[in-house]
Amino acid sequence: MRLAAEGWSAPVTTSYGHAHALCDLPEGVNVGGITVTSADLKRVLGELGLSEVKTYVASGNVTCESDQDAGPLQEQVEAALGNAFSYDAHVQLFSHDELASIVSGYPFRTDEDHHRYVVLCDSAATAARLGTIAVGDMEQVEAAGRVVYWRCPKGSTLDTPFSKAASSTQYKALTTTRNLNTVEKML
Repeated sequence: MRLAAEGWSAPVTTSYGHAHALCDLPEGVNVGGITVTSADLKRVLGELGLSEVKTYVASGNVTCESDQDAGPLQEQVEAALGNAFSYDAHVQLFSHDELASIVSGYPFRTDEDHHRYVVLCDSAATAARLGTIAVGDMEQVEAAGRVVYWRCPKGSTLDTPFSKAASSTQYKALTTTRNLNTVEKML
């Protein structure tokens, strides 16, 4: 199984057999008094029996391997991270093939003036709700399965209607947003 985490407000990806898991480290980590180093994250995941633990971009992005089933692994990772770093950890699991499909499925035009994001969700229902958020002409949003693809102008990531809605309290424990460039590096 391979586990990968991204960003400190981040995911962890785990592959079980051929699967990958994404673990969301909630908002405020390394910002609001909760500090998690890459070395500590690797140590905690290694103590769970996960192997090949690697971090990316020095911001909590991690890949690793395990033979455990997704459901129990999710609970174990959430509990271990929560206990080790004293915060409410949330984990989302995706296979390596799913992550590759997410990257290749990005539906919008790519250019130098826009960011390519993907919002990784706990369920297709969450993604579908996010996909209905009204956005203006400056951004594009499309839900697909457990993800929402999002395209917005550089420099406006925190200011768009979608960003404000998606970062609201109701979605914090259910989603994590990643730049598609980072997800590509994790594959």
